[in-house]
Parts: sequence; C-alpha cells; structure tokens
Amino acid sequence: MTFVDSSSAAATSTTARPGTATRLAGGRRLNRGGNRQANSALYTVVLARLRWDSRTRGYIDRRIAEGKTRREALRCLKRYVARGIHRLIASSNTGSETHSLAA
Repeated sequence: MTFVDSSSAAATSTTARPGTATRLAGGRRLNRGGNRQANSALYTVVLARLRWDSRTRGYIDRRIAEGKTRREALRCLKRYVARGIHRLIASSNTGSETHSLAA
C-alpha cells in the first residue's frame, strides 16, 4: 500500500490498526478518526455495487472464502473504492481525461 492509498483510507476511516488487547491474537481495531460522511458515502456505494454488480459479489465471496468476515470484506471493498475515487480526484486535478472506476 502506498502513502496515497493509506492517507485516503485514513481520511475515510477505512484503515485498521493493531489492537492493544487483541495484538497477541492478531486482531485489529478500526480507526475511528476520519470523515464520517465520506465513510457513509463509501458504504452506500459499496452496498449499491454489491446489489447490482456481479464482479463485486464475486469479490466479496472470494474474501469470505479466504476466511474474512463479511464486515472485513466490506471494509476491503470500501478501501478499493476509496482508492479509485482518490485516483479520479487526482487525475482531474492534473487534467487527465481517463475516468474509470471499473472493479
């Protein structure tokens, strides 16, 4: 993960940090900082994609098959969407004409 990915994920509260009590078990706790409205918007986008896009459903199914919970899989998908949105914003600032959020 690059700095841009981690900073955009931290801004939307989709990052996970090692938990103090769960560190021995390898658990994570969520970052409660960040923009809650942006996180809510990402959640809405993810739910819409999950309902209508077969690739997104396949992604969630693969993550669950890997042993992640549904909540963890949704968080992974939110980070993926956040990276795509960040790339769109960054490319619009540089004047690039490629705009795609395909999964």
